[in-house]
Amino acid sequence: MKELSSYNRVAGYLNKVFDLLNQEFFESTLSRPTLTIQSTPRAYGHFSLRDDTWISKNGATHEINIGAGTLARPIEEVCATLLHEMVHYHNYVQGVQDCSRGGTYHNRRFRDSAQDHGLIVDHHDKYGWTITSPSDRLLQFCLDYDLSDILINRNEYGGYRVTGTGTHAPAPPPATTRTSSTRKYICPCCGNSVRATKMVNIGCLDCAEQMVLAG
Repeated sequence: MKELSSYNRVAGYLNKVFDLLNQEFFESTLSRPTLTIQSTPRAYGHFSLRDDTWISKNGATHEINIGAGTLARPIEEVCATLLHEMVHYHNYVQGVQDCSRGGTYHNRRFRDSAQDHGLIVDHHDKYGWTITSPSDRLLQFCLDYDLSDILINRNEYGGYRVTGTGTHAPAPPPATTRTSSTRKYICPCCGNSVRATKMVNIGCLDCAEQMVLAG
């Protein structure tokens, strides 16, 4: 797969990831919304409650946005953000009110639904059950589909860095790279590769060679 280093390629990739997450965690019950990449200085992403946020000759859709300044995180964290917004979407379709205080406070209904759909949820004093991170199931999902890190990020000088999806705290802009929860191992002979969530000793049976950690 080509590197995810252009805006257009990343936009298409996020649609692919949405479809895979929809299949894995929602039995493909969610209609694809319009996925956008825009600046969200106070959050990693958002879901629009209006079902006509985007309108075309083919109909109207909700919107899920991923913050343009947060793309170059490890792919499992980007997936956790997308999945967080998909949980909001799922709850909306099911008629579950999962937020209050103008849509900023995530209640226990959001927590329970997020935990049922592949996320670990922690509590924020001001914004409720909003701090989400990938569960082992989501990490395994990223490994199974060999999802790649995104290598492009919008420079948002003087912006905000989010401490958890849906929360905000003033801080310098995020670094363009962070340590991933997954590691890639490559066979030095044939180039076959695998990913793992921890340091492992692993070999390529085709070449009888020990695989090495990718640089």
